Amino acid sequence: MLRTCLTGVVDRAELVQALQSLPARQRATVVLRFLEGLSERETAETLGCSEGTVKSQTSRALIKLKSALNRGDN
Repeated sequence: MLRTCLTGVVDRAELVQALQSLPARQRATVVLRFLEGLSERETAETLGCSEGTVKSQTSRALIKLKSALNRGDN
């Protein structure tokens, strides 16, 4: 889950700000996958895209979140 991808403790306000800085599609994949608990297939169906798009957008979003939260070295 998100906690696994972003090691350490993050302030809620800092996380919200980092999420808001993501492009809408990336933010949607992270929210649906990790906060709503949807599978890649369910997320793809919800967003009307392929599972590959969900995977790539999620990966890009997590890289940006790690950088924004200064967790890129873990």
